[in-house]
Amino acid sequence: MATNAPNTLRIPMVLLAAFDLTILAVHLWPWPEIVNLPGNGTVAFDPVLSLLAMIALIPWISSGIKEPTAKALSAGAMTGVVAGVVLIANVVLESHDGVQPVFLRPALLGLAAILWGVAGMRGARAAGSAGMGALAGLWGAVVSCLMACAAVLGQFYLTAGTQNAPDPWKEYQGLAIGNTAMQELVHTLNTATGFLLIGPLAGAVVGLIFAFFSQGQKG
Repeated sequence: MATNAPNTLRIPMVLLAAFDLTILAVHLWPWPEIVNLPGNGTVAFDPVLSLLAMIALIPWISSGIKEPTAKALSAGAMTGVVAGVVLIANVVLESHDGVQPVFLRPALLGLAAILWGVAGMRGARAAGSAGMGALAGLWGAVVSCLMACAAVLGQFYLTAGTQNAPDPWKEYQGLAIGNTAMQELVHTLNTATGFLLIGPLAGAVVGLIFAFFSQGQKG
């Protein structure tokens, strides 16, 4: 039986991806200059294309689905919100200048991965399929990584606004990143790309592993 799957967070996820894309567009203005970034602009195109793909794929994946798939996506969505809070804490700690334990940020990333695995386990149990566990882990990772991406981009936006730094494009020459503002922009873009590309893949893998473990325990 088909369902609208209200707990999959489909609409909030699309809106969050659009929000991330809007902030990213503000960062990258003037857009014709993007091709002057490292890799002929690849560093900027990667997160932009990733967000556009998510805006298109999220409704497609979660529309007209049957009940087992809806349960898997719902399990991933709810757990993904918690993992998103963990990833946001990781982003905040990265920008914090105070002394902090070396293991703290890797531990937060590991905790987020475990939560994606829990999403996979819950999805597999709800839908009765390890494949649904992988989907739940992926969906949870997409939710949390969109949240983390918003934190990364928003933090850069606020920091750039308070530093009264000169326009980074004016001092940028070729592929040599000649000023701190441009270095921070490239770092922000790479971090956002890492969340958007690596995060969902890791979520699917961890979700599948936890799903197999869950089914093995049942057997």
